[in-house]
Formats: sequence, structure tokens, C-alpha cells
Amino acid sequence: MTGGADADAADKTVVAPMPGLVVKIEVEVGQAVRAGQGVVVVEAMKMENELKAPADGVVAKILVQERQTVDKGATLIVLE
Repeated sequence: MTGGADADAADKTVVAPMPGLVVKIEVEVGQAVRAGQGVVVVEAMKMENELKAPADGVVAKILVQERQTVDKGATLIVLE
């Protein structure tokens, strides 16, 4: 009863682990991705961090653009 759909949605989102700058978006809407595949690169404290897909899926939404600053916990990409 608790966590069902919300837990599934959380498992298919890529969030910023820290504040930073989106350097590169490596996927596009409609693209199939595998768990562990790089989807977006965020620069934080002069280091580039490649964020990976948390699960297999299809890119449903890209909520950021390259050169955009993001806050910690911001949702960057949503998979379906």
C-alpha cells in the first residue's frame, strides 16, 4: 500500500547528487537506455560526474539543458 507507484517513479529518475552545471546531455527523449548507461554529465567543484540511468527504460523527459546550473536533488531526466 505504501510506496508503490511513487517508489517506481523514484527508481526511474536521474537526480543531481550535488549542485553543479550540466555539461552534456548524452540521451534524447524516446531513446532506450540500459541501467548503468551514462545519460548526463554534471560538473561540480571542477570535476565532471557522469550520471547513469538507474534502471532500464526509455527517456520520457529531459528537464534540463546544457550549460544550466542545477541544485542538489534536482530531477534531471525521467525514464518510463
